[in-house]
Amino acid sequence: MGGVGLGASIVIVATLGMSLVGLFGSPALIMRCAFRPYWVRRRGEWHTLITSGLVHADLPHLIFNGVSFWFFAVPLERIIGTARFGVLYALALLLSLSGTWIKHRDDPDYATLGASGAISAAVFAAIVYVPTASLLILPIPVPIPAPLYAVLYLGYSWWSARQNRGRINHDAHLGGAVTGLLFVAVTDPGAYSRAWGLLTAP
Repeated sequence: MGGVGLGASIVIVATLGMSLVGLFGSPALIMRCAFRPYWVRRRGEWHTLITSGLVHADLPHLIFNGVSFWFFAVPLERIIGTARFGVLYALALLLSLSGTWIKHRDDPDYATLGASGAISAAVFAAIVYVPTASLLILPIPVPIPAPLYAVLYLGYSWWSARQNRGRINHDAHLGGAVTGLLFVAVTDPGAYSRAWGLLTAP
């Protein structure tokens, strides 16, 4: 993977591998990896805090997260380095599920999966560092500015969360976004002033 850092490479291989095996080879793997707040302590399913971020509900879910990861997480690792990227991604996997645990800890039937929370953290951290970036998403014929994409991403997440369908935890997107922004604020607070300077430069 030319140009892809070690951290991103590990995430890509693990996520693609487990998601594709679960979707097309062993569907039972999906539910074994899903995060079920009610059962985390009762059955010791602590591993699902991580494994739930490596599997996806369907192919569109995987593609949507994969595109976001490629355009934002891969370049982010080049900017902040593999160590910080690994810490951010791991923290986001855990922290983006904290609200879900509080909300659904007494619901034995609730389960969620997907890397959306961690990817949301990478998206928003990357936008702080490269606020002038843009990306092209077919069939939209014009590049979308990165800050606008972030707003649309959260808008889609908010709408989807209100539908309350399927196993995709859209609420985790917001938790991930906050995690990404706070991570940058703590580890590199000067990044915000640099971002503002880039956005307001003539």
